[in-house]
Amino acid sequence: MHLYAIGDIHGHLGLLQAAHDRIADDMARHGPGQVIHVGDLVDRGPDSRGVIDFLIQGIAAGQDWVVLKGNHDRMFTRFMANPHEPEPGLRAELSWLHPRLGGSDTLRSYGVENAGDRPVAKVHADAVAAVPQAHLDFLAARPTLHRAGDCAFVHAGVRPGLALTNQTETDLVWIREPFLSYTGSFGPLIVHGHTALDQATHYGNRLNLDSSAAYGGALSAVVIEGHEASLLTTTGRRKLIVEDLR
Repeated sequence: MHLYAIGDIHGHLGLLQAAHDRIADDMARHGPGQVIHVGDLVDRGPDSRGVIDFLIQGIAAGQDWVVLKGNHDRMFTRFMANPHEPEPGLRAELSWLHPRLGGSDTLRSYGVENAGDRPVAKVHADAVAAVPQAHLDFLAARPTLHRAGDCAFVHAGVRPGLALTNQTETDLVWIREPFLSYTGSFGPLIVHGHTALDQATHYGNRLNLDSSAAYGGALSAVVIEGHEASLLTTTGRRKLIVEDLR
């Protein structure tokens, strides 16, 4: 059994299409497998709308794709429902429209301009008129945990010491510590994104796929067999060697 996974997309439709092309090439050699996207479909990149359309259309066409919810996806839907409702996990002085978070980039892909420079009420009204309800429904319905094979797929990570069934949504989409420094076994291999790195990295107990597409880096696609993983490149598979967490 093999599974495929794609890291944080952040509005980069071209990178997402290229990642799926690499997966299709691997499937042609090794057979089909489910494809899991670990969330953060939106923000920072130029075409969040196109990313959501691509994923909705692929699933509607019968592709065996799972799309998880990331913290940026949740911030988007929360803003659309109530722009003044605080986002758990986000520092109080920040908002989704802060330049560091990329909400304005997402709204621009729907034709809403200058979102960071106008009153929030006006931006929200324009966003409600511009963003298709089908996109919001799709994002709101995304799961935060997916079990397949020997893996558990989440966006950010899990809280050590808690059963997977007892994890909170906020931890699943926001956590960093104590997850990142935990060296024990989680049971299944935790496949996640959220914490940007230069490249996809395997730590033995977890596999981080966020290779900084949001900041000009690559969008990683991997194939997973058991607890082993290989990065998919234009020339084929490249096995990810387990890093020492100590």
